[in-house]
Amino acid sequence: MGSGNRKRLNFSKIYTFRCGKASFEGDHSQIGGPGFSRVVFCNEPGSFEAEIRNYGDNYVSSTKYTIATFLPKSLFEQFRRVANFFFLVTGILAFTPLSPYSASSAIVPLIFVIGATMVKEGIEDWRRQQQDTEMNNRKVEVHCSEGVFEQTEWKNLRVGDIVKVEKDDFFPADLILLSSSYDDAICYVETMNLDGETNLKLKQALEVTSLLNEDSNFKDFKALVKCEDPNANLYSFIGSMDFEEEQHPLTPQQLLLRDSKLRNTDFIYGAVIFTGHDTKVIQNSTDPPSKRSKIERKMDKIIYFLFCLLFTLAFIGSVIFGITTRDDLEDGIMKRWYLRPDESTIFYDPKRAPAAAIYHFLTAVMLYSYFIPISLYVSIEIVKVLQSMFINRDISMYYEETDKPAHARTSNLNEELGQVDTILSDKTGTLTCNSMEFIKFSVGGTAYGHGVTEVEKTMARRKGSPLPNGTENGEEPPKDSAGTKSLIKGFNFEDERIMNGNWVNQPHADVIHKFLRLLAICHTAIPEVDEDTGKVSYEAESPDEAAFVIAARELGFEFHKRSQTSVSLHELDPISGEKVERLYKLLNVLEFNSTRKRMSVIVRNEEGKLLLLCKGADSVMFERLAKNGREFEEETKAHVNDYADAGLRTLILAYRELDEEEYKKFNEKFTEAKNSVSADRDALIDEVTDDIEKDLTLLGATAVEDKLQNGVPECIDKLAQAGIKIWVLTGDKMETAINIGYD
Repeated sequence: MGSGNRKRLNFSKIYTFRCGKASFEGDHSQIGGPGFSRVVFCNEPGSFEAEIRNYGDNYVSSTKYTIATFLPKSLFEQFRRVANFFFLVTGILAFTPLSPYSASSAIVPLIFVIGATMVKEGIEDWRRQQQDTEMNNRKVEVHCSEGVFEQTEWKNLRVGDIVKVEKDDFFPADLILLSSSYDDAICYVETMNLDGETNLKLKQALEVTSLLNEDSNFKDFKALVKCEDPNANLYSFIGSMDFEEEQHPLTPQQLLLRDSKLRNTDFIYGAVIFTGHDTKVIQNSTDPPSKRSKIERKMDKIIYFLFCLLFTLAFIGSVIFGITTRDDLEDGIMKRWYLRPDESTIFYDPKRAPAAAIYHFLTAVMLYSYFIPISLYVSIEIVKVLQSMFINRDISMYYEETDKPAHARTSNLNEELGQVDTILSDKTGTLTCNSMEFIKFSVGGTAYGHGVTEVEKTMARRKGSPLPNGTENGEEPPKDSAGTKSLIKGFNFEDERIMNGNWVNQPHADVIHKFLRLLAICHTAIPEVDEDTGKVSYEAESPDEAAFVIAARELGFEFHKRSQTSVSLHELDPISGEKVERLYKLLNVLEFNSTRKRMSVIVRNEEGKLLLLCKGADSVMFERLAKNGREFEEETKAHVNDYADAGLRTLILAYRELDEEEYKKFNEKFTEAKNSVSADRDALIDEVTDDIEKDLTLLGATAVEDKLQNGVPECIDKLAQAGIKIWVLTGDKMETAINIGYD
């Protein structure tokens, strides 16, 4: 069975930093030693060599109890409560002659309280088991034999199985990436379930397995993987693959982790390396803890105080009783004759007063045991169960987009929700939608875009001042009577000076031309053309990048094709006013990362000119401008500050023309640094790129909006009214963060 047409792109030429070849230097020398003893027979999970290693299956359980452990573990949990243990002791004493009441009156309430709590614990654990069952019964395609893949449940996977995962599906186990729908066997992975990151990660298989691109290719596939033993480190992996009598190093670049999702890639093939509780995500998880709330611990302290009071009363009474009993017989005459101490064996025997006092103490403890409010535990348990039911059915906590209601996995900590003091939160994707919209930009010292952000509306309402569009007090501007612009995801730009090709009439039309061309070229997005409509859509690593490419398309520079070594645009020609196709030879991509804070591409245009196109944060870009490239610096800085005040995310765009000799020297050094196997490889690459990314000419700045999710301002307001402090982690400029805080 074939897998359809593959995407003919060689991304190793595009992703120059990450898609490099690994070596056996350094940590790979540990393979086969302690902690690195795992051996996987790919495509032979049922072989004798594989089965004698007795690797675990792929069944995962997050439950707290099993049928065998429920009774002992649950009883242990119940008698951790000091009150329950006390009533257990008094219940046992109730079967002795010391008891002032019947045994049933002491045991029945205890059994009811413990039984009700155990039933609640059992129901909650059963719900966890249902969730486990749903996950374990998910389906994935696995290679059976003769190149045939069939659907099987996750729990049936074995170490060594070859699986095929489709787009937007989760990985069922930890896999070694073998190939994908792209020629260079790259794939995009979303790790939000693992680390909370919404940006996509790029993975790439070994070159030797990248040709295994169809189901039938796995008919005779055999490989031996040697790697590290199961561990909890999500960001490291050391191993090797023996394939076709050659050994190849494996790195985290080839590892696909369970519970991460395949995105923007039609399919991948992978070999199962770790299953079930050996997977890294499960290794990072802990057994369901026995959680006790602050109220429960506070109740224990109160009960300890009541114990002290009870024991004090019983002790004082017993001492007085002992003294009185000792003096009960005087000159052979019984003072308390009605107690008949002469017929008592011990309780009132004046000759054994100390023992009588001790027995009286035990009786008094049982008699005063009603000081301890066992019914309070029952009341609290009932309230907790009802609270969890209300949480599960709260329509205000229902997320319609994914059809998911709130789910209280345990009711033990319900009251903790009302005792939160501080909330620590990320911003992007947590408070915001992580769906960027291109809304404004500055080119040649002129600001374009009439859009109004949510932050600007909030600031206007707070200050009582008009918005930039002239409306009062943050009110919405009136709709255009001629009709409204069609909504395009990622594009919310409005300015008649730029739209519909009008930018050619602007004073700095040549700068705008270079600006829009840079937006259309400087990225790593992938175009997809709809065969029916001819419309182009884009798949990008981040929503920012997608917004820039869409904006360029809407403003006349449509990126429509990418090959291994080139980028094709449909550009608006400023002279003829017609769309013309332009081809740019793609020479290098210098990737964006948190250290560099910028991204560059080096291209050769149709006239043979070498261009370095760069975009990045203002904190690193302004210092890289040439002396004669700062013509619009002051105006651009002012606009960037205005955009930051409006809560927008900004990037600076600049370019540079390179001469042939300079580029030749750079490319030699860059290739040498990229292929280096030394520990300071990244430092060498940064040093080389620093030398070329300088003396830039400023073009302008972009501004995109990442809107807050619906209800976030109201939610934060309610939390603030409740006295809860909120700390938000963000990489925005200080002005942006402050003004978003006001929103």
